Amino acid sequence: MHLANHWVRRGWSMRVVLLEVARTGATLLLGLFAGGLVFTVLAPSLRSLPGPAYVRYWQALNVDYGRAMPVLLLTCLALLVTTCVVSYQRGWLVFWLSIAALLLLVATIALTLTQLDPLNQLANSWNVDELPTDWADVRLRWWTLHTVRTAMATLAFFALLVAQVADRGGGETVSAHSDAQPAQVSG
Repeated sequence: MHLANHWVRRGWSMRVVLLEVARTGATLLLGLFAGGLVFTVLAPSLRSLPGPAYVRYWQALNVDYGRAMPVLLLTCLALLVTTCVVSYQRGWLVFWLSIAALLLLVATIALTLTQLDPLNQLANSWNVDELPTDWADVRLRWWTLHTVRTAMATLAFFALLVAQVADRGGGETVSAHSDAQPAQVSG
């Protein structure tokens, strides 16, 4: 309660604090996610690995991402929904940038679940010593979809960054000099 009183004395409402916490958390998680995706796209040597080495890499990565991504993305999604609800009164630009980030994240999750995850599960079923004849086609499809996912996640991240910057000028803060009398101009 003492901390809440401190924010109110400084001119911050609980709504502003909630927005700052939710948007900052969403931005950090989305930045972490998008950064990992971008790194994969920027590593062209991965695509040139021979089949068995590439599939071993793919299978190992699926284990790590399979554990971390649901928690990261669902937490980010919850924070983004909160950000959208709380930013409604922060101006149309801040609100719609937050909505854009949310929609892009939802599209990213949908693409992952409906297209990329089935390809990951398929790759997990392969025996690296006896790859199917179409393994390279599956890899190419995965890379194409991954590039689309990367673009959507990166755009969502940038939308949140721009919303954060756009929101810095406005808000519910109260100036420390709000009760000061206007200066008298003598003529």
